[in-house]
Amino acid sequence: MKLKIENKMALNCSHLKTEYKENPVGISTTAPRLSWMLECDQKDVLQTAYRIICASKIEDLEEKRELKWDSGKMNSEQSVHIEYQGVELKSAEIIFWKVKIWNNKKEESDWSDVASWEMGLLDASDWHARWITSSISENPEVSTPASYFRKKFNTGKKIKRATLYASAKGLYEISINGQNITEDIFNPGWTSYQKRTQYQTYDVTKILNEGENALGAIVADGWYRGYLVWQGKKNTYGEKTALIAQLHIEFTDGSILIVNTDENWKCTTGPILQSDIYNGETYDARLEMNGWNQAAFDESNWKGVYTTNFPVSELVSSDGESVRITKNIQAIQKIITPKGELVFDFGQNLVGWVKFKLKGQPGEKITIHHAEVLDQEGNFYLDNIREAKAEDTYIFANEQAVEWSPRFTFHGFRYVRISNFEHEVNSENLVAQVIHSDMETIGEFECSDPLINQLQHNIEWGLRGNFLDIPTDCPQRDERLGWTGDAQVFAPTASFNMNTARFYSKWMKDFIIEQKPDGNIPWVVPNVVPDGGGTGWSDGFGATGWSDAAIIIPWEVYRAYGDVRILEEQYESMKGWAEFMILHSGDRYIFDYGFHFGDWLSFAEYMSYNYNAPDYGYAGAYTEKELIATAYFYYSTGLMQQIANLLGKEADAERYAAIRPKIKKAFLQEFMTPNGRLTSNSQTAYTMALVFGLYTKELHKTGAERLAKDVNHFEHLTTGFLGTPLLLDALSDNAYDEEAFKLLFNQRYPSWLYPITKGATTIWERWDGLKPDGSFQTAGMNSFNHYAYGAVGNWMYTRITGLKIEEPGYKSFTVHPLIPEQLTYAKAKLNSMYGEISVFWEKSNKGLTINIKVPANTKAKIVFPKGYENATASKELGSGKYQFELKNL
Repeated sequence: MKLKIENKMALNCSHLKTEYKENPVGISTTAPRLSWMLECDQKDVLQTAYRIICASKIEDLEEKRELKWDSGKMNSEQSVHIEYQGVELKSAEIIFWKVKIWNNKKEESDWSDVASWEMGLLDASDWHARWITSSISENPEVSTPASYFRKKFNTGKKIKRATLYASAKGLYEISINGQNITEDIFNPGWTSYQKRTQYQTYDVTKILNEGENALGAIVADGWYRGYLVWQGKKNTYGEKTALIAQLHIEFTDGSILIVNTDENWKCTTGPILQSDIYNGETYDARLEMNGWNQAAFDESNWKGVYTTNFPVSELVSSDGESVRITKNIQAIQKIITPKGELVFDFGQNLVGWVKFKLKGQPGEKITIHHAEVLDQEGNFYLDNIREAKAEDTYIFANEQAVEWSPRFTFHGFRYVRISNFEHEVNSENLVAQVIHSDMETIGEFECSDPLINQLQHNIEWGLRGNFLDIPTDCPQRDERLGWTGDAQVFAPTASFNMNTARFYSKWMKDFIIEQKPDGNIPWVVPNVVPDGGGTGWSDGFGATGWSDAAIIIPWEVYRAYGDVRILEEQYESMKGWAEFMILHSGDRYIFDYGFHFGDWLSFAEYMSYNYNAPDYGYAGAYTEKELIATAYFYYSTGLMQQIANLLGKEADAERYAAIRPKIKKAFLQEFMTPNGRLTSNSQTAYTMALVFGLYTKELHKTGAERLAKDVNHFEHLTTGFLGTPLLLDALSDNAYDEEAFKLLFNQRYPSWLYPITKGATTIWERWDGLKPDGSFQTAGMNSFNHYAYGAVGNWMYTRITGLKIEEPGYKSFTVHPLIPEQLTYAKAKLNSMYGEISVFWEKSNKGLTINIKVPANTKAKIVFPKGYENATASKELGSGKYQFELKNL
């Protein structure tokens, strides 16, 4: 018998996602977007059509009956963000779906595996629960014990499905029958609570008993009423924490039971004596109540609760990324400092807390303090965390070994100090648990230089440390706020390393709430410094580069993931800021209105504030704030023109197109001489003028020459928060790659690598957080985990490996690598919405090898580096894997 083998192409749909997630629950949009990836083992594969079917039951889906939506065969390459267009969706409804596709090889795939999503509560009338608060008297001026709530109930029937909806004013942890229902922490997250509080949705079917059950919850201060900002403020949003929970139980006989928070719940306090984000947590194990969240527990000593009139209309389904413990790091070194203190080093500046396993005596304490660095003498250094206590205390109940970590606080630290404990503690007793918003890691970068690899490591850990439900400036001191400017400069880098789409989309919704009616945008979101935080600079609104985040971040999310919806949802907010700038620039078209941070923490500011300026002219590194503001005015207006065109808002697009030349003309008249010299003769000024397109064609080359001359004069960068992310692009765009690499590989202060030579494991807030002489910068503002200068990562990925977006979401992309003499190889990998993209180049004695992977349903173009004998200018690529061998000249 002769075996016949068919050479059939494998064509599949995989990685089915709804709103970026696999099988999500609690979806709030009535038009969820569906995405998938194509898998195929041949080259040049494009999708030519798709068909999606949706149903309420898997069996209906399989039989293609009673479908909620059948898209029919749609002739389209689109495989991401396809909106559901079927029967109107209802609260708590579950939808199952699958997809099949056709490709340009005239192949038809099988149906995909089944995916699903579950709707949240879409209307305020769906909430039957009441907000409840503790009836126990509290002093709102100080941190008080966390509130414990419980409710016993009976099911008595066989359960088909059970779904819990919950939220809190404060931070909550919820359990059923003694079992935590989720690994998520810091729920419900931080939003602009005065208008928007998230609720979470949980499938708890497997946790419930057929009979007696108990719901239990702990609620702590969190951002809601804990200490916030740097002025010792407390109770920003309210003086009393609260809980709301609604449990829907569907039985196999079709009946429904709803268990709500109401006046019949019980409350008390327990072992969590205080829990504050800045100050830490105190836990007295002697006050533990074994089984408190189980049905058999005796609750006779518990108090009643109060119901409150907090509106349920402000509850919104959670649409960000859950905060979770993502890593455990063992302590690597035990240290006795010169002061005789017991300190442990975890080897990495991180965000989270310490989990210990120890024995103590009844009533004995152990206190853990957290710090980022040791001082020059090797002692524990706390000055730079300002008023934050960063202190966790545990009181032992008995002599048994216990494992413990806090629940409702977090710390930024590499080192911990153990005090008030007389027993032996060793490294193996302590584990640092790393927490952050659990975004999907999608990007990787590596090269032959270990210092550059450490820089990439520091960028990644800066992201982990500061993307905790909102993008914070720093995680250790009494601040930890959503500074808008810091976030916007880092957005392209963040969106390469992790999938930030849901994270940013959730945060941007609070821009709409916090924005003033005149369009002005605050410095921080959620806005907890409406008075400028006592700085006296302004009311906390309107700084250029900061407020522009309202436009720039949605644009970057659109570019990275092809997400048009964020532009649609944020459009009026974007437009509000654009119109604010137009109004206050007047007929002059110079945006010099109000307060501006300018090129925050630039090298010029360092010199004027902290040093005697050297004779060779560091004053030339200062950039006028009006120049920066007008440059951003021009750039953001240009983005608005593109966005308006994209969304079909023709009148707005024409308006912004007409205004842009006027801004450019005003900029040239106000800030540039006829020979191309800027009034601020600084790296930042030339960088912005070049990257934002403010030079005329005739003078563009002159501007680039002046920038390169300045770099070669100083032999280091002089830029701050706004200039630094653009600096190397300005050089590379104008064929000054040698100067760009000179700055990147510089190890002397100020540079990206200088902190690494000093042992940095994250990005520093200041170029010289630790000065060359070993002393510290000003303690009042000197974070060692502050991601802003990590924005250089975007240049590393797009220039060294050459991976650049052409069509949004990497539907098409370019690979145009720069090959510096300092490196022998570089590689990047990105899990795009369409699949894995990879680039790897390596030099040898013979020449250069370039490997590229292009995912199905995308296209790429390689632009070959110059200097190789058999390299054409460029080559178009379809999907597949490619290798190019280029010979030296």
